[in-house]
Amino acid sequence: MTVPPDGSSVVTRTRATRAVPAAVGTVVVCLVVVALLGGGVRTDFGPQLRLDALVSEALYAGDHRAVALNDLLAVLTAPGLSWFRFVVFLPVLIVLVRRRAWWTTAWVVTAVVLIGPLTGVLKIYFGRVRPDFTEGGARLESLSYPSGHSSGIATLVTVALVLAWPLLAARARHWALAAGVGLVLLVGLTRMWLGVHFLSDVVGGWALGLAWALLTALLFGALAEGRAALRPLS
Repeated sequence: MTVPPDGSSVVTRTRATRAVPAAVGTVVVCLVVVALLGGGVRTDFGPQLRLDALVSEALYAGDHRAVALNDLLAVLTAPGLSWFRFVVFLPVLIVLVRRRAWWTTAWVVTAVVLIGPLTGVLKIYFGRVRPDFTEGGARLESLSYPSGHSSGIATLVTVALVLAWPLLAARARHWALAAGVGLVLLVGLTRMWLGVHFLSDVVGGWALGLAWALLTALLFGALAEGRAALRPLS
């Protein structure tokens, strides 16, 4: 391989190799967050529960909110739903199959499809009841920790960024990262505005989604020029 005089190829490869240990560290931190918050839920840890209650009361949009506001929040929270992830990634999967990127396809399907069942299993294990708002959590029979919308959107955004990162210019990466983080924050906030989740549910969901997306990326080789990493078409 011929190295350009400015050493750009070396710099790019160095940054790529740093992606794996950075991802491993992020996965570990996120899993610790999920475990600690979940432990607080199961043991009724006072400071955590009080903070959850305080934030819930402050952010809840109210039992008598306007219909237009309720409809707007329903639209804004939709990216966290399973069907939204499937709709977004269906054309991506078609492109990957046409490129015969089998490892990438397997990674995307695993990450996007299994985050829902994984979140559901954890909900049952931690057994948290939703916030008791008449037009919020009280209307739902499902459990609360971790938030499925939050884990779903964190997974979707992380997978999308990992897929697109090698194909984007530096400035485009900054915009993509900012847009992705903004969408994750927005969906998480809508869960509390709607009164269906506590703060720790949302943070735990974010941590779970990020950890799951990166863990599967590591296992399938979607990082650092691995077998599932996309490369620009020549």
